[in-house]
Amino acid sequence: MLIDLAQVLAGLAVLLLAGDLLVKGAVNLALRLGIPAMMVGMTVVAFGTSAPELVVSVQAVWIGAGGLALGNVVGSNIANILLVLGLPALIAPLAVDRELRRDFAIMIAATALFMALAAGGVFHIWQALVLLAALGLMLGDNLRRARVIRAGNHATEDPENHLETADPSMPGWKLALYLAIGVIGLPIGAQLLVAGAVDIASALGVSDALIGLTLVAVGTSLPELATTALAAWRREAGVAMGNIIGSNIFNLLCIIGVAGLVGPIPVPESMLRLDLWVMAASSLLLLPFILRGAPITRPAGLALSLAYAGYITFLVIRGG
Repeated sequence: MLIDLAQVLAGLAVLLLAGDLLVKGAVNLALRLGIPAMMVGMTVVAFGTSAPELVVSVQAVWIGAGGLALGNVVGSNIANILLVLGLPALIAPLAVDRELRRDFAIMIAATALFMALAAGGVFHIWQALVLLAALGLMLGDNLRRARVIRAGNHATEDPENHLETADPSMPGWKLALYLAIGVIGLPIGAQLLVAGAVDIASALGVSDALIGLTLVAVGTSLPELATTALAAWRREAGVAMGNIIGSNIFNLLCIIGVAGLVGPIPVPESMLRLDLWVMAASSLLLLPFILRGAPITRPAGLALSLAYAGYITFLVIRGG
């Protein structure tokens, strides 16, 4: 068990490092190739930051542990709202921009679509294609909106300033090294994580879906948690909500969409009865903050954190 846990932790460490370097390398390569910064932000960064979850899910489906892949996505979306927004709000209130109402509506629509497709009991290729088609529509709409906003503002500032990973002075060898480490490290980290998680599930006699909902989901949400907590500490957490909403949309549409092309992903009955509804309820908890543009205060953060602790406790007691 200790060896398996160490393997999971090592896999997470490799995934997080490789994912971070892949994003840095991909962003700077795209900018160097002349791709507009706004498109880089919506596509390269978004896909890159979801790369660890994506590779883990694909690897899990490939070896027949589809429950782990599905648990990773559903568990990550729950953790992103209850844990990643809840804990940092205990440090300082998290600002919420009413401009996120449209993106929030897209997240709710993506959640409803995901749940409707999951109701069939299995994600086959056609369900995966539906999710990817929805992702394409969302990206196209975001690109159109970005162009309209940019044309309306007539901004003179360099859009690269909005990309934290942009570094015009990065030498070519470092760019290539980042990309190589990212491309090689992601599958290695995923293999370590998935193999260790499956062995832990087997040793404990629980489902791989439970391990995905808990251990794997929390592990792959650690970068968002660390980033949001640090921003809250610096009183600069205004963009946290937007990042979480975008991450949840990509988790639902992109990760299961791609993983579903690798093989069928069965939906456990327990997930249909509880976990999908917890994910939907967690998303709707953000509705009053979005509508009023009200910050997530410390009492609200405490409530979200306690709700997550209660959910995890119930999962452990239930045993899957």
